[in-house]
Amino acid sequence: MNAHGPAFPARVVLATGNAGKLREMRAILSPWHVEVLPLSDFTRAAADETGLSFVENAILKARFAAEASDLPAIADDSGLEVDALHGAPGIYSARYAGEPADDEANNRKLLRELENVADAERTARYRCAMAYLRWPSDPAPIVCQASWDGRIGRGPRGSGGFGYDPLFIVAGSARTAAEFDPAEKNRVSHRGLALRALVAALGGVVSEP
Repeated sequence: MNAHGPAFPARVVLATGNAGKLREMRAILSPWHVEVLPLSDFTRAAADETGLSFVENAILKARFAAEASDLPAIADDSGLEVDALHGAPGIYSARYAGEPADDEANNRKLLRELENVADAERTARYRCAMAYLRWPSDPAPIVCQASWDGRIGRGPRGSGGFGYDPLFIVAGSARTAAEFDPAEKNRVSHRGLALRALVAALGGVVSEP
């Protein structure tokens, strides 16, 4: 441990089974030359996401991954908050249309729910909580949060990203998140901002995106 907190790890497990999240988080962490291992290398099981907030679920997932791998763990819990839906789908974003999780089904349901909502009232944001645990019983998890503002379009556009990206029109832009190239998205997204904040908290030197 350094004077400012836990040292940046040489190896870490990412507590996600989402291929899109794994790809993005590996890309964001690549400048720090950390060996990033997916949770699937250690178990096919997943944490029970019983928390009532992004922060609670991120800590639950990181604890599960640290226990399964015997490595420091990073987990994110993230989702879409739509103001006209009182913050839904929120922590249920991945399974909004039910199990098994399906991005297209989730997007179709979201468009149905907003069918009669005016464009000006379709404001939304992606929110991310990123948690780091040194070991399963770590009493001082590091948690960083970030958000990414936008609004929900009338139909999908773009072939990049995942989740609700084809519907999420980024604030200050006419493009959806799915129309951003991966490097550009990682610089400005909720997940990119939260993960870089976590790297800084662990002693990594973070340059401006």
